[in-house]
Amino acid sequence: MLYESLVVFSVLLIGFLLPEIVLSSFGLGLSGRGMWLHVFLVLMVYFTWFWLHGGQTLPMKTWKLRLTDEAGGPPRPAQAVLRYLAAWPSLLIFGIGILWALFDKDGRFLHDRIAGTRIIPA
Repeated sequence: MLYESLVVFSVLLIGFLLPEIVLSSFGLGLSGRGMWLHVFLVLMVYFTWFWLHGGQTLPMKTWKLRLTDEAGGPPRPAQAVLRYLAAWPSLLIFGIGILWALFDKDGRFLHDRIAGTRIIPA
């Protein structure tokens, strides 16, 4: 997760901060909820794109992990979006979705259980 956060930081610099700087120079910058929505959408595009195109983000490639559906095939778009949406509360509510893997019979995160996905060795 630490390595993924470094990549996410870079993605947000390019996909969020640079457009915000350009827009704000013209007086069109977002504020408040608009900024959070922008961050949310940039990250959704990043994660779902990589999960749907090879099943791996850059850190997942480094650690030789891949996201699949329960049958071992590529995740469907709805599964990738659902996994992304479910990961937010899974992480933000004291990491309960991550801790879930300690007690799950298959060692899956809560958001993987909800979306019908799994992380396997690549």
